[in-house]
Amino acid sequence: MTGAPHPYPTQAVVLAGGQGSRLRPYTDDRPKPMVEIPGTGTPIIGHQLNWLAGEGVTDVVVSCGHLAGVLQEWLDGAQLPLRVTTVVETEPLGRGGGLKYAAGSLPRPDEPWYATNGDIWTRFPLREMAAFHHERAAEATLALARPRIPWGAVETDAFGHVLDFIESPPSPYLINAGVYVFSAAFTALLPDRGDHERTTFPRLARERRLAGFPLPQGAYWRAIDTAKDLTEAAKELSAQGR
Repeated sequence: MTGAPHPYPTQAVVLAGGQGSRLRPYTDDRPKPMVEIPGTGTPIIGHQLNWLAGEGVTDVVVSCGHLAGVLQEWLDGAQLPLRVTTVVETEPLGRGGGLKYAAGSLPRPDEPWYATNGDIWTRFPLREMAAFHHERAAEATLALARPRIPWGAVETDAFGHVLDFIESPPSPYLINAGVYVFSAAFTALLPDRGDHERTTFPRLARERRLAGFPLPQGAYWRAIDTAKDLTEAAKELSAQGR
């Protein structure tokens, strides 16, 4: 591609309104993105904002919901590496409606943007994902992860002989990693209410305007859903010296 400079997004939405019921008691007094990764002294959203800033993002809209005041208070007092605006849904809009509502506060509505779920802790080159998105002329691109299965697997041969035991093998399937690149036009395609993953995404997939970007080999990714995920994240942090 030649001509105009590559349109790497410099703005993002972080969806931080979930209740995090499976993370109780950590989420009894704070929203899920405010739960600290053990050993870091920093909540999940703090790691996300630092990552986004390092990838060239200058403006973030944080969509708040459950215990929004706790998150807003932390954002107001933290030394942040980028500009942050918060929005709060006054009534439930669903995932797609909430995303559209938050996108309405992006400072540059005519430019592409990133989005991420507020419970994702990851590190990979967002600019590579943006280039992938641009090359495919997609309206939306999903990051795709291959998580490890939490159980041990048993490998057998055609006769039923056990050949090997494999601890926590990678899943044979790719999953939605909760990180996105969207075109400027994508905002208008979102529902005012409802779930975009049941409406907008399937429509774009049929039209071949939805792309999937597999996370690069060795990229760190973890969804923080349960207390066990926090423990595992702390172990990985210690092992990798992060």
